[in-house]
Amino acid sequence: MIYNYFMEKMSFYDFLIKIQSIAKIGLEFSKDAYALENYKEINELTRTMLEQFIDVNFERPNYFERHVYPTPNVSVRTVIFNDKSEVLMVQEKQDLKYSLPGGWADLYESPKEAAIKECLQEAGAVVTIERLTGVFNRTPFKNPTSVPEYAIIFKGHLQSISHEHQHETVNVQFFPLDQLPPLSPKVTKEEVLRAIHSALKEGIEVD
Repeated sequence: MIYNYFMEKMSFYDFLIKIQSIAKIGLEFSKDAYALENYKEINELTRTMLEQFIDVNFERPNYFERHVYPTPNVSVRTVIFNDKSEVLMVQEKQDLKYSLPGGWADLYESPKEAAIKECLQEAGAVVTIERLTGVFNRTPFKNPTSVPEYAIIFKGHLQSISHEHQHETVNVQFFPLDQLPPLSPKVTKEEVLRAIHSALKEGIEVD
């Protein structure tokens, strides 16, 4: 009885945290004034509910404040080969250049869950994760305005693929390893080659 009550409370807490994180992402990236007002209201409502739910004052420095102790962001990328040893890449709508499928890891997602989700959203690819192949410190390779970031690299096994993918991606295609397309600045050529090399061998690369 007590266990069930605790699990119900934790499920509701996770739900509130998820809504809170969506609101924060919207406040950070949305340009629409009406949407920003809605995100602000959702952010304040969920904050109030969380304060009442777990009896915590969120005025103290923590996740809910932007002045928390700075740590690197976490992203995931997945290297996927076909039976011709070609690598799957997605074309970004923003600059029409290519990258490995991946993106930011959301709160309360494991890195593996995030990688599977990003492959489905960006490439329409249903994958299973075979193994971890690398953890890259991306900051030295990015432009000065970028945030510090750790990229977790996986090797994925393709189960199926469709033409349905999210609006940020305009093309999904396999490329021979010696004929890679123009690469998005999100992932440098050096990083792509390191990720592919790491996926081809048995070891794990760590910066």
